[in-house]
Amino acid sequence: MKPATTPNMIDANQPVEGERIQKVLARGGVGSRREIERWIEEGRIKLNGADVSPGTRLKAGDFLQINGRVVHWEKFGQQPTRVLLYHKPTGEVVTRSDPEGRPVIFAKMPKLDVGRWIAVGRLDINTSGLLLVTNNGELANRLMHPSTAVEREYAVRILGEVSDATMEKLKQGVELEDGKAKFDDIQFAGGEGANKWYHVIVTEGRNRLVRRLWESQEVTVSRLIRLRYGPVVLPERLKTQNFYELTGKELDLLFDFAGMAREERTVTAEPEAKNSKPRRR
Repeated sequence: MKPATTPNMIDANQPVEGERIQKVLARGGVGSRREIERWIEEGRIKLNGADVSPGTRLKAGDFLQINGRVVHWEKFGQQPTRVLLYHKPTGEVVTRSDPEGRPVIFAKMPKLDVGRWIAVGRLDINTSGLLLVTNNGELANRLMHPSTAVEREYAVRILGEVSDATMEKLKQGVELEDGKAKFDDIQFAGGEGANKWYHVIVTEGRNRLVRRLWESQEVTVSRLIRLRYGPVVLPERLKTQNFYELTGKELDLLFDFAGMAREERTVTAEPEAKNSKPRRR
């Protein structure tokens, strides 16, 4: 006898329509899947005016709201992952628009037919160097989440001498206004006269953390450049305001690092060989 069905039962013989809400929103960079699931539990997400569950799927024509604000989720459709390595100059801000009219990094990005570019972390206006930009929100969240403890390496130019005792103190940890912080490593990188270069590594993404650590010891930072984010290194020949797009093989390595399954891709989706050199605007 065929079992009776209810509106909440799923017929395994029928294709499931739509994608789960947390997957779609994470892909669009709205938040991580875990964060979105928490918002669902808190009742902050409404679909067609009603509460949702973690298993709720989005279908064409659905009306989605988060905290009462409409989300145009259709633009977060499936698309191959792209990751750009952008060489940010000083003077640019990592935002989509700036009320003060300062140049924004997203104006330098190529146009996407679907979705939007998401910056992996931030660099303040006076910091230059490597900035990862991707259209994959889940990947961005994995690389930024505090639990991942991704290493960020910076070249720092300072004014004056730094004692061994100061360097040791910065490696052991100092109290800042938002809690204790430290450099995971400090290496002298040369310099003559008043200016000296150091390479430092941190595994936190707190605002202006590198500058604040030096300033806590009354050391003046005159230049700050990010050289590396996790396994991704700023290419030596990549000039400021230019970007380099990761190839398929390089993307696979980044997915591995982030603990995500590699994407299946066709031959035509592989970046062309010309992308092995920095692309100009």
